[in-house]
Amino acid sequence: MRLVAVTAGLTQPSSTRLLADRLAQSTAERLGETAGITVVELRELAVDIANAFVTGFPGARLRAAIDTVTGADGLIAVTPVFSASYSGLFKSFFDVLDPEALAGKPVLIGATGGTPRHSLVLEHAMRPLFAYLRAVVVPTAVYAATQDWGETGDAYGGGPAERIDRAAAELADLMARRAPRTAEETKVNGAAEEVVPFEEYLASIRPGN
Repeated sequence: MRLVAVTAGLTQPSSTRLLADRLAQSTAERLGETAGITVVELRELAVDIANAFVTGFPGARLRAAIDTVTGADGLIAVTPVFSASYSGLFKSFFDVLDPEALAGKPVLIGATGGTPRHSLVLEHAMRPLFAYLRAVVVPTAVYAATQDWGETGDAYGGGPAERIDRAAAELADLMARRAPRTAEETKVNGAAEEVVPFEEYLASIRPGN
């Protein structure tokens, strides 16, 4: 299982990276020992992304990051909120991807900001972006404001732990259901196993089902 977290935080350390790490760790715990976590820091690729727009070709570092993201079994995408939307760096990275690269891929979206009022960015900006890319976005999105990290200096203390765990469980479930099977595992009593549309899997984990 290849789990990749894309984070567009600009500082080091950043609350955006902290949220991405927490989401990735919670998801990996549910997937078990087979899960490997890779983090793509867009801050380190800013110049490469700009050059790709100018030249039309990604450099070696950016190509490696693109291959990592498109080859993932599950994706976590987290951005800081700038001007009531995702950051330009975040959007620019997904603009350089092939429009079909994320089709059908399970994605968990998250965002960070200074005030809870920016939480709607998840629904009015991020979810439509990944819907356009035909990714399968889990029902629960996670937003963390500055106050959510608590006042003790502990990055996880006082954070939105319940929502993080719920979103992680949804992503892990989609990844596990989407994992490729061997020819023997796809047969039941000598016949091919019925294939259930991926959208039905998504519907089955929505609240109330």
